Parts: sequence; C-alpha cells; structure tokens
Amino acid sequence: MAPRDSGPSGCSLLLSAPLAWLVVVYLGALAAIFLTAFWTTDVFTGEVVRQFTLANFQTLVDEPVYRTVALRSLGVAAAVTLIDTAIGFPMALYMAKVARPRHRPYLVIAILAPLWAAYLVKAYAWRVMLSQGGLVDQVLGPFGLSSPGYGLTATVLVLAYLWLPYMILPVYAGLERLPDSLLDASGDLGAHPLRTLRSVVLPLVFPSLVAGSIFTFSLSLGDYITVKIVGGRSQLLGNVVYDNIGAANNLPFAAAVATIPVVVMLGYLAAARRTGALREL
Repeated sequence: MAPRDSGPSGCSLLLSAPLAWLVVVYLGALAAIFLTAFWTTDVFTGEVVRQFTLANFQTLVDEPVYRTVALRSLGVAAAVTLIDTAIGFPMALYMAKVARPRHRPYLVIAILAPLWAAYLVKAYAWRVMLSQGGLVDQVLGPFGLSSPGYGLTATVLVLAYLWLPYMILPVYAGLERLPDSLLDASGDLGAHPLRTLRSVVLPLVFPSLVAGSIFTFSLSLGDYITVKIVGGRSQLLGNVVYDNIGAANNLPFAAAVATIPVVVMLGYLAAARRTGALREL
C-alpha cells in the first residue's frame, strides 16, 4: 500500500520546531536588546535602572563621537562590499562560465577552504603580514611602497578577505543558473562580449550580487574583532558595544548602540527584497 502524502500540514509540522526556535531565541533576543536600550545604569552602583527613558538614544544623537563612529562603520561596510563585488564577480564568472566543468568543483573547494580556518587565526595572520617588516612590506618594498600598517585601511583589507567567499558563492550560483544559450544568442546577434556582460549577464545576476552584499555588508557592520586586531586606534560600532558591555559595564547604552546596525540592516533587507535577492540566499 502506497504511503500517504503528508501534504502541507506535514511540512508545517516539520518546520514548526526551527521556526519556534527562531521566534523565541533570535527574535526574542532582539526584542530584549531593544527593551534594554530604554533603560539606564546607575552611575554609583552600576545597577540597571528599569525605567523607560530616551537618554541613551539622546546621547547617540547629541555626541559627535558616536555619529562619527556610526558613519565610519557604514563606510567600512560599504567599502568592503564594493571591494568584494569587484573581486568576487570576475572570479565567479570565470568559475561558472569559463573554467571547464570538471574543474569547477575544485574551484569551489578552493573558495571554501579559507572558511575552514579559524577566524582569529586568519585575523592574526594578517596582523603579522601588515606589521612593519612583514610580508606586505617585503612585497611592496621593491615598488617604493610600504604596508598600510594598522588602521582603517587594514581593517577594510582584512574584512574584505574574510568575507570574500560569501560574495563569490551566491554570484557563482546565480551564474550557473544562467543559460549559456542566452550568451550564445547575444553573440549571434552581434553583441560584443562587454555588451553581453552589461546587457545580459549583469541584469540577470544582479539579485545574486545583492544577496552576496547582504553577507559582506552585515558581517562588516557588526564586526569588532578585526578592528581590535588590526584597526589600531580606530573604533567601529561593534567596539563601542563591546566596551560598554565589558569595561564600562553599561549594558543599556550598549543595547542602544546595537540597535543602529539592526535598524540599518532591516532597511537594507527591505531594499534588497525588492530586487529578489532574498530568493538567492
């Protein structure tokens, strides 16, 4: 006797546990952060005062240093995304449309290989390479150049390296779904390869590029470890949150700062949804 199809109800039951976990744990944590942002900390006892106030958000608006940190964080995230797009798209295009089919799995493995190494190992390896007399200095020395040292440039460089695979893989998947017949038809109609790239490939792969940018932008916006390792004296939003949780022991203000990247990413996701990028994730 053939097994009965469970239908939509069976799928709903199967997904109920992970959906419940998402709602309770993830969304619940975000709600707790948002609620805590409206509390304050007693300056004498260090205890959290659970009374509604907008003081933390007022401080964020009034103090120029926090506006500067927020804009700097957005700039770093945007720079990392642009660099990864400029590097990742040609790599994904070569993997999906130029390389021989039997070589493509090995290229995907090569892209995934850096993800197998620990985050801290890669970050500290870059710290060694960017140090005075390090590998970057040795490579750039013959050209009269030197390592950028530690600072925002180093932070952008390291973050771009760390999150590059998250840009390449969605774009590669989008390009693989792109029928070769479209490219052949464009060539048969007399289009130059650059015209084909601009008029055929980019419009169809744009949602995949936006999908990759969601990863690179959000991961860079909330990162605080890399800037601690190679950022020198630079401060990003993640560092402000970390310092207020640890040294300053001001959890409500840290929660208020943490709402900035959350709100930014909600707006980013809303805009990305209009491009169809969320279906590419």
